[in-house]
Amino acid sequence: MNKDLTIGEPKKVLWQFCLPLFGSIIFQQLYNIADSLVAGKFIGENALAAVGNSYEITLIFIAFAFGCNMGCSVITSQLFGAKDYRRLKTAVSTACLFSAVVCGALMLIGILGCDPLIRTPEELLADSKLYLDIYVWGLPFVFFYNIATGIFSALGDSKTPFYFLAVSSTSNIAVDILFVKAFHMGVAGVAWATFLCQGVSCILAVLTIYMRLKKIPCDKKPALFDAGLLRKIVVIAIPSILQQSFISIGNILIQSVINGFGASVMAGYSAAIKLNNLVITSFTTIGNGISNFAAQNLGAGKYSRLKDGFKAGIKMVWCLCVPFCALYIFLGKYLLLLFMEKGSTAAILTGQQILWILSPFYFVVSAKLIADGILRGISAMRQFMAATFTDLALRVILAFFLSDLTQSAVGIWCAWPVGWTIATAISIFFYQRECRKFPK
Repeated sequence: MNKDLTIGEPKKVLWQFCLPLFGSIIFQQLYNIADSLVAGKFIGENALAAVGNSYEITLIFIAFAFGCNMGCSVITSQLFGAKDYRRLKTAVSTACLFSAVVCGALMLIGILGCDPLIRTPEELLADSKLYLDIYVWGLPFVFFYNIATGIFSALGDSKTPFYFLAVSSTSNIAVDILFVKAFHMGVAGVAWATFLCQGVSCILAVLTIYMRLKKIPCDKKPALFDAGLLRKIVVIAIPSILQQSFISIGNILIQSVINGFGASVMAGYSAAIKLNNLVITSFTTIGNGISNFAAQNLGAGKYSRLKDGFKAGIKMVWCLCVPFCALYIFLGKYLLLLFMEKGSTAAILTGQQILWILSPFYFVVSAKLIADGILRGISAMRQFMAATFTDLALRVILAFFLSDLTQSAVGIWCAWPVGWTIATAISIFFYQRECRKFPK
């Protein structure tokens, strides 16, 4: 069901809207977690490292899909809040055409030119490349599923994508195990399972969106394409793409430092970063929900609700920080064992170090992601980018410097909290400054 986020108590509205989003991202992350879990448990430590090594490159592709998602979602949210339904439909079709072009270009690059990005020991190269090649052919599913979920969120519906993901991600685990254990397909089985399950999820989501949009009344037939709306979508999409892409590129650079410490550290990092990304992506998704809330209220001219949304968002993510921190600090070892065997002592210790260092700072970075959500929803993209690039630059530079200084991988893990803390201060400053510009 479509939901107007400009009506009702902001705290209650956001909890009802964002909780299914949080559930959705849990299931979305199960795709990647399942790949690593099955690779580590049923194939071996090298397979886990290979999937983890490919993961950072797949995040670049996901960054483009996410950027198209946000561009479409924010603009359609603003139009939905303003009740301009004809232009809303035009914005959707314009975003789909734009996304198809971007997806096609990325597939061409992925098929022809990804090999130089795979920086990994020789024994992991073949599996990393195989996993990545299969993933690239599934990019249309990734893109159009993201567009569909962006439209659902713009219309205030966070439950429908949750239902799709709940079914498809749990199916992915079963198909992963089937292909690897029963058919002995190795890393290729992990990749094909993800391909098939994402495909089913995408097709169902796109069909549902098509039927949903048909029911929205219009005064006249909407245009298929609008250059002005494309510019507005691109203004949101490009910074979002750059944010995610540069983070992924930075992680690839960091991965190259990690690779120098051997397969055990790589495997421990691969497992721990999946757990870390589950948390960060959850916060990011709630931030995206805040973007939809801010965009709808901006379109409706209800500016005072922006601050209420920020306060409610902070309370929401901090409520999530408490159990995540407790789990990772006290039970991190057992969570890591989901990805590897008990004999992988060095890899488990590496994973524990990462979780112990990063998890207390979830309270900091979550506040940044809520402030970023408001900035993106009101189209303050320069400010959003400034905070994001500060975080990225500091983490990459400090990872190289501290690992060299300490002659250990611990220096790499310590770079994250520094970048997060400084970038959070910048994001909150910009949020407060931009909100003061609106009428009271």
